[in-house]
Amino acid sequence: MLQLDGKTLQYDRAFSHDGVSYPSNWLRLTTLEEKKAIGIVEVADPVVGVWDQRFYWGVDRPKQLEDVTDDDGNTTAGLKTQWKQKQSEIAGNLLAPSDWRVIKARETGGQVNIDWFNYRKAVRTACNTRQAEIDKCADVAALKTLIDNPTTPWPEEP
Repeated sequence: MLQLDGKTLQYDRAFSHDGVSYPSNWLRLTTLEEKKAIGIVEVADPVVGVWDQRFYWGVDRPKQLEDVTDDDGNTTAGLKTQWKQKQSEIAGNLLAPSDWRVIKARETGGQVNIDWFNYRKAVRTACNTRQAEIDKCADVAALKTLIDNPTTPWPEEP
């Protein structure tokens, strides 16, 4: 970033200094030595904070953790509700490929293989546990930590 007298200069924009007007292409056409000769200095770009947009609106600006209901009775889902719904979606996606096994067993009077039965039960248990863990989060930082480093793993298919 280039500065002159403490003001940031932008490429392709004209500027004036000590009564001299410089055209918009002057910064692009001159060398660093020519820039320094009139007092232009090169400074590091400021460090811009980063934040996880899943949990924050900006640096140190967390999203709403809990559900909020306005005066008209409209409810906006907070992060806890959104992440609990996400766990349900994940569980549904894990169970979907084996749904046909359950349907076939029901339709034909057979039984689901015990390994698949236990797997499906473990998926539902993991989902419930993850949702309970989400409910226990006291703030957005704790929720982010939990989501990024889950304590309850999803089971693997048999």
